[in-house]
Amino acid sequence: MNTQIFKALGRAAAASAAALALAGAPALAQQANTPFTIQVDGSSTVFPISEAVAEGFQQQTQGRIRVAVGESGSSAGLRKFCRNEIHIANSSRPIRSSEMAACAAAGVQYVEIPVAFDGLTVVVHPSNPIRSLTVAQLRQIWEPGSRVNNFNQVGGPNLAMQLYGPGSASGTFDYFTEAVNGTARASRTDYTPSEDDNVLVQGVANNAGGLGYFGLAYYEENASRLKAVPIDGGNGPVAPSVANVVNGSYQPLSRPIFVYVNAAALRRPQVQQFMQYYINNAAAVSQRVGYVPLPATAYQAYLQRVQRRQVGTAFGGRQAIGITIEELLQRRLVATPVGD
Repeated sequence: MNTQIFKALGRAAAASAAALALAGAPALAQQANTPFTIQVDGSSTVFPISEAVAEGFQQQTQGRIRVAVGESGSSAGLRKFCRNEIHIANSSRPIRSSEMAACAAAGVQYVEIPVAFDGLTVVVHPSNPIRSLTVAQLRQIWEPGSRVNNFNQVGGPNLAMQLYGPGSASGTFDYFTEAVNGTARASRTDYTPSEDDNVLVQGVANNAGGLGYFGLAYYEENASRLKAVPIDGGNGPVAPSVANVVNGSYQPLSRPIFVYVNAAALRRPQVQQFMQYYINNAAAVSQRVGYVPLPATAYQAYLQRVQRRQVGTAFGGRQAIGITIEELLQRRLVATPVGD
């Protein structure tokens, strides 16, 4: 009799797991009598926001709901997301058309939430006297096959150059290479890569000839150890700063950053509660860690998007180089890649 009962329970558990998988909700293992854990992974750029929000949320819920936040990179995070392995993906770029297709094939629908704006920041060692770089000079440095190995080749001092940058799984790598080199993922390869921005900070801070790039928050946190390089996008050198991202003058290295939420997972009260907390606190947290908050009206609209589980992307699977905050807010959601 006991054997039959156990078998029946096993069949019921299997049916429940299958129903969740068919509904598109991540079928993540959850131990009995333990708090529900929301799984978040992806961009190291978005990580400081999601980590701070997760800490505040767990304090508010007194540990009844846990949030695990990883930083494997935008591409790696979205791969896990489209395989139904995590509830939320952090991404420093919009979802690609290939990722849209992967999610569709797996039955995963997503709610796209821009959480803040970022100014990608080019940094050097504080002792470096270089005053600014043009986008064309950045291309000279970072284009595939580049032989630039001294700052004097781009108008700087006679100083050997040591390059540090995001790895190929990073959305920052995707955005920077497209904005600077004209093609996403087209880059020289003889540099020190890392998906962990803190490793890049250390590399430049400890090397007089160091040059690297990453999100504004990581520069703000380490401004005493690094020097931000003003970038001339065609209208004169402009320093990366919150003010210059807001006014649209820091181009073409300003960009929105995102979280993607599994729409089926939003039926879980724990995930819905977390995302409402996230959006309600995104402005304050983004500003605190060094990013640019969106207008209050934007967060109100995104809160409704979460509550109504409105699926799709405002980017159609393509990057949007140099988009301003105003332009972002005017975009409408689409369910299929642009051109399909």
